[in-house]
Amino acid sequence: MATFLRPLSYRYQWLYDAIAGLSALSVGGEARFRQLALAGLPIEAETQVLDLCCGSGQTTQFLVQRSRRVTGLDASPRSLERARQNVPEAAYVQGWAEDMPLPSEQFDIVHTSVAMHEMAPQQRRDIFKEVWRVLKPGGYFALIDFHRPTNPLFWPGLAAFLWLFETETAWQLLQTDLTASLGELGFQVERQQLYAGGSLQVIQSKKLAKKLAKKLAKQPAPD
Repeated sequence: MATFLRPLSYRYQWLYDAIAGLSALSVGGEARFRQLALAGLPIEAETQVLDLCCGSGQTTQFLVQRSRRVTGLDASPRSLERARQNVPEAAYVQGWAEDMPLPSEQFDIVHTSVAMHEMAPQQRRDIFKEVWRVLKPGGYFALIDFHRPTNPLFWPGLAAFLWLFETETAWQLLQTDLTASLGELGFQVERQQLYAGGSLQVIQSKKLAKKLAKKLAKQPAPD
């Protein structure tokens, strides 16, 4: 899966930006797309925010407008170099999302944008565990990523995009219930909203206190 366009889009910033801009038209443009997962979150000047898999700072630029304590984390030195140039107001850390070189319970909010579809199922689960670790109790984890379309008219466009630019992990994500995965780890999903005919999903979840999370996990599932 994927074609020669995938490595080119990561190598050349202008190509990546053009693809992202076109993809975001279905939700009203790039600026709105980058802020969909942030809507309604309690972000203030002193809120500790982690932009996970921040890339070149596409969403970081909007986070620093609301908080002066924003950290971007990415595994790619090239992406972090671009992020520092694009959004110098944030702090940056190089590291893997599934093994973050960050203290526990440091952040009020962790955000990630269209990154989880790049991860294999076990890797994604490990990342969710790390998000739980670095979040303060009561903190929020917000993400936006692909979703299996509910409107069949959106299937051809999404399928073409995944075939051209993505790998098998993106197709696997379409078969995954992320809300259930987060719930199993002790997150309480407070919002799931679909956009673009169901081909995009926004999830906002909250880190429960450990005792409450264990209690809920032991409760039998409803009939």
